[in-house]
Amino acid sequence: MDTIEKLKVLSEDSQYDLACACGTGNDDHRKRGHDGKWLYPVALPQGGYSVLLKTLLSNACSNDCKYCPLRFQTNVRRCTLQPEETANIFMEYVRKKEVFGLFLSSAVVRDPDYTMDRINTVARLLRSKHHFKGYIHLKIIPGASDAAIEDSLSLASGVSLNIETPGKKHFEILSGKKDYMRDIIRPIKLMSTLTEKGRRFERVKCTTQFIVGASDESDSEIIDYMFGLYKRLNFKRVYFSAYQKGLGDPVIPGEMRQMHDPEIPFKREHRLYQADFLIRRYGFDRQDIFIDRNGNLSLDKDPKQVWADSHPEFYPVRLNTSDKETLLKVPGLGPDSVSRILKTRRERRITQLEDLGIRGKRLQKVREYVVME
Repeated sequence: MDTIEKLKVLSEDSQYDLACACGTGNDDHRKRGHDGKWLYPVALPQGGYSVLLKTLLSNACSNDCKYCPLRFQTNVRRCTLQPEETANIFMEYVRKKEVFGLFLSSAVVRDPDYTMDRINTVARLLRSKHHFKGYIHLKIIPGASDAAIEDSLSLASGVSLNIETPGKKHFEILSGKKDYMRDIIRPIKLMSTLTEKGRRFERVKCTTQFIVGASDESDSEIIDYMFGLYKRLNFKRVYFSAYQKGLGDPVIPGEMRQMHDPEIPFKREHRLYQADFLIRRYGFDRQDIFIDRNGNLSLDKDPKQVWADSHPEFYPVRLNTSDKETLLKVPGLGPDSVSRILKTRRERRITQLEDLGIRGKRLQKVREYVVME
């Protein structure tokens, strides 16, 4: 295969990894370029969107992760990009102004540090040879050495290592070759330590991803780990990827669960993203995220609505006098709406919700929970 053909294959195979700076809104959806590469929109600090080229360096994996379609036991079209050709083709896209940054991952070729060396070599070529100063996100391979991780941090704008499951018990169902504490938790803690405020790499953002529904984990366990990643380890984002039936080994729990409803992992993914948003943007604490007797979020109601239904004494909220934290507990009000309310209140009293740009079903929802005294 030539370079473009390999890029088509490897870019396609990179779709299973979501742990990069892309979101879940309409403007954040990935798009396929004319030559087969995947482009991921990224929100820029100054506003607006640009796109990342997202690809694997290789899909020739030596690991046995049972949820992954690229595990060594499967029969897929294997190929590998060399570091030099990867750097060259990326810079060609940069010169054409088709992308602004790179998300580079890889299957595990030979062993973690051999793979990390190839990933880091691409970034080093871009930084040193091509003098590229833009955004580079590098994947940390599970089991990578401390030196390889530190090398990545010296080259990247962001890094990620996928935690996959909340805990060793669930992880062991999915992989017989990787050790959860040694290959996942140890490097995640090192990434956190090296990017602490005041440390050399504090500018580098760390992210991770859970595979939802491949093992036998509960939502409650994922949420507990998510709080730890945010509060104790200072990770910037946690992503969730619904396990897709048919991609993995037919004996893992995810395959058995989906015999009943193949949409459940996708519904769970959606609810977990909503819970994540409440934690990151709304100031919700762990006890504010309600779960059922089985340890899962409601599939029928979003977690903010569940909280509201469980606290009728909290409402109605006074729109003209309540603080930001209280307003964010109102179903139908998000951070942008609350910011508009606070800004308007500095100038005048609010007499009707329509003045705030709230319309339709959301307007009816908010009216159930507020008063304009």
